[in-house]
Amino acid sequence: MEAALWYVLTGTRGGANRVRLLRALDERPRNANQLAEDLDLDYKTVRHHLDVLMENGVVESSGDDYGAVYLPTPRARQHWETIETIMEQTDDT
Repeated sequence: MEAALWYVLTGTRGGANRVRLLRALDERPRNANQLAEDLDLDYKTVRHHLDVLMENGVVESSGDDYGAVYLPTPRARQHWETIETIMEQTDDT
């Protein structure tokens, strides 16, 4: 899981936005529309990044597709120290 986190959050172009999404979801679960509005990102961009995070087991959804609420997976929570380390490093850049 740690290698996947490093890759998804730092090894690809969208890593910075994925970190922003994770920070927001750590505060409270939200749907894609709320995330787009709160982070001032395009809705399609948010959906793309959520899909990547879901494919890698970092976030999960609850509810129907349009109104689905996203939150970190239990597995991501187990590795939250790694996520925080990545977040700190991305703050330095």
